[in-house]
Amino acid sequence: MADSTSYLLYIALFFLFIILLQYLLHRPSNGRTPPSPPALPLIGHLHHFSPSVCKSFHNLAARYGDLLFLRLGSVRCVVVSSASYAAEIYKTQDVTFSSRPKFAFGDELPYAKAGFFAAEYGDYWRFMKKLTMTELLSQRQVERSRAVRREEMLKFLKKLADCGEKNEAVDLGAELVKLTNNSTCRLVMSTRCSGDDSDEAEKIRVLVKETFEMATKVAFGDVFGWPLERLAFWMFGKHAKDVTMRYDEILEKILRQHEERAKEEGLDREDRDLMDILLKVYQDHNAEFKITRTNIKAFFLDLFLGGTGTSTEVSQWTMAELLNHPEVFNKLRNEINAVVGTTRLVGEDDVPNLPYLQAVVKEALRLYPAVPIAMRASREDCTIDGFHVPKDTMVAVNLFHIMRDPKIWENPNEFEPERFTGEVRYEIKGQQGSGFVPFGGGRRGCPGSTLAFSFISTVTAAMVQCFDWKIIGGSKVDMEIGAAFTLPMANPLLCVPLLRFKARDLNL
Repeated sequence: MADSTSYLLYIALFFLFIILLQYLLHRPSNGRTPPSPPALPLIGHLHHFSPSVCKSFHNLAARYGDLLFLRLGSVRCVVVSSASYAAEIYKTQDVTFSSRPKFAFGDELPYAKAGFFAAEYGDYWRFMKKLTMTELLSQRQVERSRAVRREEMLKFLKKLADCGEKNEAVDLGAELVKLTNNSTCRLVMSTRCSGDDSDEAEKIRVLVKETFEMATKVAFGDVFGWPLERLAFWMFGKHAKDVTMRYDEILEKILRQHEERAKEEGLDREDRDLMDILLKVYQDHNAEFKITRTNIKAFFLDLFLGGTGTSTEVSQWTMAELLNHPEVFNKLRNEINAVVGTTRLVGEDDVPNLPYLQAVVKEALRLYPAVPIAMRASREDCTIDGFHVPKDTMVAVNLFHIMRDPKIWENPNEFEPERFTGEVRYEIKGQQGSGFVPFGGGRRGCPGSTLAFSFISTVTAAMVQCFDWKIIGGSKVDMEIGAAFTLPMANPLLCVPLLRFKARDLNL
């Protein structure tokens, strides 16, 4: 027993020695770094962090300033928490900060760098960005897929109506996840991936959940670097590979089905989906960049993870704020009644004619941005406000803090949609320096921000138009933010949706 204890002690001392050595080797040596909060040996500034990462960054900025240098174990991180500094990242030095941070054993996973969102800034990323904007998210393709989104919305509302008729509570977040998954899957590959009647429902939901959980588990490997990065891979690498390969099995099956159909009907059909578009590029030997099957599957994995998290969370927070502010809820309903009426269901076409709806969603995005902490990495040595930022430094743009900055926003923590009804126009894509950047900015800002805003607006309007809501567990929704890198609600949003009309009146 004594020998085992000594052995474990030697291993622990070895790891501590390696971490200390890394700390000494990674200390910035050239130029003046941004100011730092008090740090501890070895762990650096990790003791300032709680499980809610965005709230931790927010508290650090409020206490220590808008430009900070943090040492998270062996990782160097510059935190940007003002609109002016964000404009420096997103506009003035956009190319310099156009890379993404590298994560522990990322190169050893099956998809590695094959995805679009985490790809290195270069020919592949530029080609996929161009393809995304000109084909996948083109106005023509968005119009083609409108009927799909409408159909999934009707199924979502029908499920809520059925629960309300039985006086059953629904977990609104869980139902929104199903809606987002169904919509994304059908837009990507003409397949429903969630729902009681689909075998793939549980597969997709479990895989998305497991992927987010895996990202949290391996985070300590990113923070402490080698050898703990290798320890993280030893502990979680097999599971991470298994999750990816289960995705791969689903996507490869559907990819082959699309290829078989393309042999008979071609890839330029009127009802083509995103997979058809990418297959056409994949088969084009004269394409500007030759993509692989792995590129296609990794890109769709990005869409599943990104779409499910951001749109679902923002939609849920929007409804939570509306339920806690009945005067805003009623004002929005009155606008919908005046513009749309009560004999048809509100749709995407109505959103431009509903300015207060847009204000409500923008205010929710301000308080609960789709990407609360936007991560970049410096591609070369540079400076921010005279402070030295070495190459390969992680840069965290603290959007959560910027959009709650009291120097920009009056009553910054209050839900007040009227702030978006004045003469100043706040665009969803973000105006550098305005303090409103809910989807990030620059060339690596969210390419689907316009579609996401339309989705969140439409589903919010439909839930306000169709239902009265009875909150389970009290008269107010608990607005506590959960523990994660994103902005989940700490507790499920449980409500009974009471249908205001007969279901047949709105074709539910």
